[in-house]
Amino acid sequence: MKNYQTPDKLLVYTRKPKDDYTESLANSVHFAYSNYGEEDLMPLNRNYGILFAEAIVDEQNVIHEMGLKNPYIFQLPSGSFGIIAVRITKEGKEDKESKGQILLWTSKDLIRFQYEGLVKLHEDVYVDNAICSYNQATMQYEIRWQDSDGQYYKNTIKDLYKLSSISRAEHAEKYDYERPKSIIQDIVPGNVITLDPVIGEEVYSHWTPLYHKATKVSKHIKLKSIEELDNLYATALYSDGSTDNKRVVWAYDKAECELPGTYTIKGKVVNPEYKFPLARGYADPVILPWKGKYYYMATNDNKNDIGIYVREADTIRDLFAPGYKETIILDVQEDKNFIQTFWAPEFHIIGDELYILFAVGGRVWGPQCHMMRLKKGGNILEPTDWMEPIRVKKRDGSYLAEDGITLDMTYFKVDGTACLLWSYRKGIGTPLDTGSMIYIATVDEQDPTVLTSEPVLLSRPLYGWENIQGTINNEGPYPLITDDTVYITYSGGAAGGYTYALGLLSIPRGSDFLDPRAWTKSSTPVLSYYMHEGVYGPGHNSFFRDYNGKTMIMYHGEEELVTSGTRCSAMHRVHFNKKGIPVFDVIGKRDINPELTDVEIEVTIS
Repeated sequence: MKNYQTPDKLLVYTRKPKDDYTESLANSVHFAYSNYGEEDLMPLNRNYGILFAEAIVDEQNVIHEMGLKNPYIFQLPSGSFGIIAVRITKEGKEDKESKGQILLWTSKDLIRFQYEGLVKLHEDVYVDNAICSYNQATMQYEIRWQDSDGQYYKNTIKDLYKLSSISRAEHAEKYDYERPKSIIQDIVPGNVITLDPVIGEEVYSHWTPLYHKATKVSKHIKLKSIEELDNLYATALYSDGSTDNKRVVWAYDKAECELPGTYTIKGKVVNPEYKFPLARGYADPVILPWKGKYYYMATNDNKNDIGIYVREADTIRDLFAPGYKETIILDVQEDKNFIQTFWAPEFHIIGDELYILFAVGGRVWGPQCHMMRLKKGGNILEPTDWMEPIRVKKRDGSYLAEDGITLDMTYFKVDGTACLLWSYRKGIGTPLDTGSMIYIATVDEQDPTVLTSEPVLLSRPLYGWENIQGTINNEGPYPLITDDTVYITYSGGAAGGYTYALGLLSIPRGSDFLDPRAWTKSSTPVLSYYMHEGVYGPGHNSFFRDYNGKTMIMYHGEEELVTSGTRCSAMHRVHFNKKGIPVFDVIGKRDINPELTDVEIEVTIS
């Protein structure tokens, strides 16, 4: 029970880099929370960063990763919040590009954040730390700060959304604020603020893992026959108030329950769980439910990423059971220059046709996006039933890229608009590497191999968690469509290592999908190695709905915490929270607690 008499408290802090938690992750804003007092402050988001400084993109389109230090949180008169911090280089040193400036974010709820930009405090000195408060008497914000030489200054500003209106810096008296003690190890604490209990509860609920807390079934039900009980599901209740229907195996003797009467029947909730790893050496996995069967496809690392292999089965488990069979439907074809990097194949129904979208390269390394279509009435497992792959082109007839690589193409159609998304990278392995970037364009579903709009840059790896361990990645986009929102998951971090993670882009349905400003990008991963015990580097995912109506997420991960290891397929259910927003880390015991699986019902047979 929440104690509404005790103020909620929120601490902002950074972490000290240690072991697997590198500077790219540690030098970000973290939250800790308590509604019982500062000594009990506990980390939110599993002690993983929530706000990251954006990288700098130079005049040659090269990304330079940035971090931050000394975050400070304060409240606006409107009830919203502001967070300031000092930008630093990825190594933790002073950043010449932001000399005399601080970072500023605003937030209405401490769940979604708006980066307002750099606040210019001074021309000639470096800022070491800063605090901000609102002066009710003067109706303006006072930013007090200390430079790297220990001198103190003050600036004032009336509107945080009009940064150019800030005053010139004046020398000021020394200030101080309490940096609370905390049981969290290896952190650099910022300050603590008091939260309204209602906001605090929302913040706590959002930034802590959901978990299964109760199971309900009807107390009594009337049936014509006992077999009808097999169609009765239990309701799993979760910590945020959301629910999910679960199948129950009921323990009854049909012969004993034939006659009219009232019976007490026990049952056990069962939840399909797919143990990791499902398939070793298979990355970028997808499953297609098609005409009563399931089809599985992935980048086949066991075959040096050469060829497209497909498995067929009646059930998901049979796709990965001993003795499974897989068929190669596209092999090396030197005459067509299909030689290497058969990467990230995806099934998509476009119009009324089934396509496979994938990347492939020729004698000279350089994967490019292609599509191949299944012939009318064709068999997925029959290579000759697939049309020849076609390389995707822009609307002017030129290829997507002549000066870089294209890969990880995906597709969605919503409210009459059909779109392709893909990853593009230029200068890979050179000093002019742009990093992989996600682009979007519209297509006509009658010929999806040709764009009908110019490509639009949607996202690139500007956050520390995306730009880590020498990897500069935004790749593997995949759509998840709900009644009101288009979600695009994508992958950032080291594609073959433990830092690989899933990011999230979202846009309300009815928006202009080609307007990057209409999209919202999550500031922190929605699935990382901090969220899934025993699975390292979860990334490059896909979604499908199984024949029981459950939305499933597939992805690859690794069994060890290493910088580069064996990529293995994984899968679990996508949960939808009380607001209908997808949650990607309700896994294992958090999905179904084994201690809450026994149920009982009274049945009257008429």
